[in-house]
Amino acid sequence: MMATTVDDWTRAVRETVRRIPPGRVATYGLVGVVAGRPLAARSVGNVMSACDDPKVPAHRVVHADGRPAFPAHRERLRREGVPFVGGRADLRRALWMPRLSGDRARAAGRTRRATRRR
Repeated sequence: MMATTVDDWTRAVRETVRRIPPGRVATYGLVGVVAGRPLAARSVGNVMSACDDPKVPAHRVVHADGRPAFPAHRERLRREGVPFVGGRADLRRALWMPRLSGDRARAAGRTRRATRRR
């Protein structure tokens, strides 16, 4: 049996997602910012789709408009207390915003403003 290795980016994404508390969500873009790559939302999605680690709450990562990736994720989020409006996580009330500094804080601020316009 061959050992699986995890690259630094995958590790950073998984560690970031583990920090999202129950009842909160983060967008793929925000996870990218926190993990160190502000323009890597699609890459975060690739990491999440390949993640089979039950310790990584991939269901807490949603699209920029609040849509969960899968219907089963929506149900898990509801059980955790995430508010929904029209089938989408209410990002105004449930978006996780970790403490960041410097460039990451500025990039996260742009992400947060983008969610407010929706």
